[in-house]
Amino acid sequence: MSSTNRTKQEANNSRSGNTRQNGKGSVAHALLLTLGGLFLAGVVIGGLLLTYVLVVMTPQLPDLGAITDYQPKVPLRIYTSDHVLIGEFGEERRSLVKLDDIPADMKNAVLAIEDARFYQHGGMDVIGILRAGVADIMHGGASQGASTITMQVARNVFLSSEKTYSRKIYEILLAYKIETALSKDQILEVYMNQIYLGQRSFGFAAAARTYFGKDLKDITLAQAAMLAGLPKAPSAYNPVVNPKRAHIRQQYILKRMLDLQFITQQQYDQAVVEDIQVKTKGNNYSVHAEYAIEMVRQMLYAQYKEDTYTRGLNVITTLNSADQTAAYDAVRKGVMDYDRRHGYRGPEATVELPAPGDERDQAIDDALQDKPDNDDILPAVVLSADPKQVQVMLRNGSAVTISGEGLRLAAAALSPKAGKNLKIQKGSVIRVINTAKGWQITQLPQVEATMVSLTPQSGAIRSLVGGFDFNQNKFNHVTQAWRQPGSTFKPFIYSAALEKGFGPASIINDAPVSFPGGPGQPQWEPKDDDQPDGPMPMRTGLQRSKNLVSIRILDAIGVKYAQEFVTSHFGFDVDKTPPYLPLALGAGQVTPLQLVGAYAVLANGGYRVNPYLIAQVTDSRGAVLSKVEPQIAGQNATRVLDPRNSFIMTSLLQSVAQRGTGAGTNVLHRTDLAGKTGTTNDAFDGWFAGYQNSLVAVAWMGYDQPKSLGSREFGAQLALPIWTEYMGRALRGVPETQMPMPAGISTINGEFYFDNFTPGNGFIASLGLGASAAPVEIGPDGVPLPPAPAANPGAAPTTPQEDEKQNILKLFSGH
Repeated sequence: MSSTNRTKQEANNSRSGNTRQNGKGSVAHALLLTLGGLFLAGVVIGGLLLTYVLVVMTPQLPDLGAITDYQPKVPLRIYTSDHVLIGEFGEERRSLVKLDDIPADMKNAVLAIEDARFYQHGGMDVIGILRAGVADIMHGGASQGASTITMQVARNVFLSSEKTYSRKIYEILLAYKIETALSKDQILEVYMNQIYLGQRSFGFAAAARTYFGKDLKDITLAQAAMLAGLPKAPSAYNPVVNPKRAHIRQQYILKRMLDLQFITQQQYDQAVVEDIQVKTKGNNYSVHAEYAIEMVRQMLYAQYKEDTYTRGLNVITTLNSADQTAAYDAVRKGVMDYDRRHGYRGPEATVELPAPGDERDQAIDDALQDKPDNDDILPAVVLSADPKQVQVMLRNGSAVTISGEGLRLAAAALSPKAGKNLKIQKGSVIRVINTAKGWQITQLPQVEATMVSLTPQSGAIRSLVGGFDFNQNKFNHVTQAWRQPGSTFKPFIYSAALEKGFGPASIINDAPVSFPGGPGQPQWEPKDDDQPDGPMPMRTGLQRSKNLVSIRILDAIGVKYAQEFVTSHFGFDVDKTPPYLPLALGAGQVTPLQLVGAYAVLANGGYRVNPYLIAQVTDSRGAVLSKVEPQIAGQNATRVLDPRNSFIMTSLLQSVAQRGTGAGTNVLHRTDLAGKTGTTNDAFDGWFAGYQNSLVAVAWMGYDQPKSLGSREFGAQLALPIWTEYMGRALRGVPETQMPMPAGISTINGEFYFDNFTPGNGFIASLGLGASAAPVEIGPDGVPLPPAPAANPGAAPTTPQEDEKQNILKLFSGH
């Protein structure tokens, strides 16, 4: 090739190379321009967005007063006099606690799962956002959040939970604003008190009470980890509704705490195997006082209306936690003992059980769904049954085997001869209870009982149990049940008689008597539970609860006078205290609260005190809104009864408690107890009312729809055991105290007399013996001695005297 041609070829190659280089340069240049444009656009958009945030959104951020002056809705809280929380009412269950009072395990569990870098970031955790973003991409959508605790506080206090970009921006802005206004500890404290955790519980203190029945300071590491799992989704990880999912999340949180070195390996190993008992429906407090707290709620609502549930009112009641627990236990025991005496009534229901497996478990769950626990009385489904052994499954899925003494109550129901409605068999829904002697078959009782006690010097109610179980029957028998008091009313008739000249030594004839029944009515012939014993001292008449003695006394003093006396001195309602002779047997109507107040007059020396339950009310800041200034016996209370009267009545009632129908009190080995049994016609009601110098109490048992408690049941078997069970615990460590004898009382032959009513000086020595009756000699036990042989055995028997006949005819004379 010639040099000319080579030169042309090189020139062409050179132009071709330049062309290729220029082409590459223009592509790179275009790419740079594009990226630059995008960057510039991003800067512009970012600038506009930032301008929008600063100019438009930032000024719209709410004031932080809701946090800096944190005042959430706080429920009404009710405490005993020794400051034990017994109840709360409000749309939001919430207990405000200081951060320093929150256990370290609880704080660390929350930080581990919600925001481990809480103390390192400034409100928004960039590392956490990147981690969440990667997770979102890998899962193909928004599956993981990146909210810090501060952002959650911003959302919970100020924002909605909708998932929009604008709300997220507001959330971030608020988080930064909060971080500048509050310290980290203050933010965490708001979070721990504000977050919703299911079951109407806000804050971890309320949740601890709701799910575990504990104060937050008392929860375990395992329980703390379970609570920490709730903020993400309270419904999904609720240990009551979804125990399995709650357990899985709890295990994950414990592992996170271990990885972050918040806990040791040993702590972790112990916590992961802990058997957590979650409270289901029922009482969330250590002291059962449901009837009392409902009374408090109603009284507060009458004054504060809807503010009752939101302004954080704190009520201090007069209840003593130990006394209240003793009363609750005594009522439960008394009712269960009565129920066992009257036999097993059969299973509550029967269901078909599939073969063991998921289907059977579901059938058991369905069968127990509408069978709530009754404190320690639990529903169960029978898996197998024979006369020697019964296997049941409880609500929590655990199987229990019952044998021996545990089958005693239901022995007849396990017999092959048992009737269809009585028989316990596979699929039967029954009740069981775990006692000190092991598991036993039991049943829900149908009878009701009450116990109420108060301090007689002030009227402060120490315990109040309005029925066997509030969740089963909300009717408060202490305040709402108007029942015949039976022989517990007799002391008030005797008290009225003391003012008319009778005394403990008055001889009253315990003999048959009849009264006109009115136009067209048969004669009324009152009966007693035992045979008439003839003349006896009034002390013995009350001691042995003699009906005929009481009726003679009432007839002698006059029914109108007696009605006025017992209503004005002891506070009974006039319209429920009818002026006729059966009043002597307790034919009027009283409530247990009214009766305990009446006995307080006898116990405190003759003063009327008003029973009261609320001692003080404060607001959420501790300011006192109201405080009771009670009437105190011997100080500012009104005297309604002569101190001599209360002293002699106490002496009479101590005889009842030691040697009479109330002798069951002797199990307490005290000589300062006074009281009276009561049983109404056909044993519709069983009572015991009594007192010691520092405490007066009334126990009652009966059916809501009155019916006989049994032909062999009396107040001494029904109510007295409840009373002694309670008083034995309430008076533990309380020294014996005898009422001092007041002035104006004479002692003659070991018996008490009013100074103005002594033998031969206005004292009524006898009643119902006839004008010429021979003196009656009384034995040391108060029972009349047999009469000496007649001087003339052939003489005709003595007939009733005319003055006795006239006494009978005074029934409706109005005297």
